Amino acid sequence: MGFFKRFKKPKAKIALVIPNYAAELGEDLEILVKIDSEEEFDSTEVRLELWCNEKRRRETWVYNEKLRRNIRQVYWDLIQLHSSHTKVSNQLHLVPGFSKSYSTSVNIPIASRESYDGSESNITWSIKGVIAVDDRPDVTSKTHELQILRAMPKIKAQKSMEKIKCEYCDTLMDNTLSACPNCGAPRKK
Repeated sequence: MGFFKRFKKPKAKIALVIPNYAAELGEDLEILVKIDSEEEFDSTEVRLELWCNEKRRRETWVYNEKLRRNIRQVYWDLIQLHSSHTKVSNQLHLVPGFSKSYSTSVNIPIASRESYDGSESNITWSIKGVIAVDDRPDVTSKTHELQILRAMPKIKAQKSMEKIKCEYCDTLMDNTLSACPNCGAPRKK
């Protein structure tokens, strides 16, 4: 390998096919990873990188000597809330014309925060594919932004209540009631 080739990415492509860009917290996101190569090289691994960033608007007051007063300066803080790597494949020897697809899933942690876009703060989830190469820059896919939602509680179907007739007015009432809702008569045992 030539000296300058160490500073160039290998001629290969990695693409992610994501059928649904929206997922709930705690859900597994199904992803298809496609790899195509136009050059011969060895990769140490193929992985997916998932991360969640929170961007918050902050302000500080700075004294300006010229104006002789405090001036408000606004800046954005960037905090990484979550980062994970999912290994798709171990070491690979890629040759020109190599093409392969992998089906994998990435778990969205249930204890994380859902996507949010506001005037004071933003929470974004992103994912990208990486072909890791020793001594050379990694081959990366386009970064995809995901919409992560709060998990909705699962509602169990209730059993139908058994109905009984009131002995005085013949109205149907639930078995759990102690008095008729129509006439108010107490239920007989």
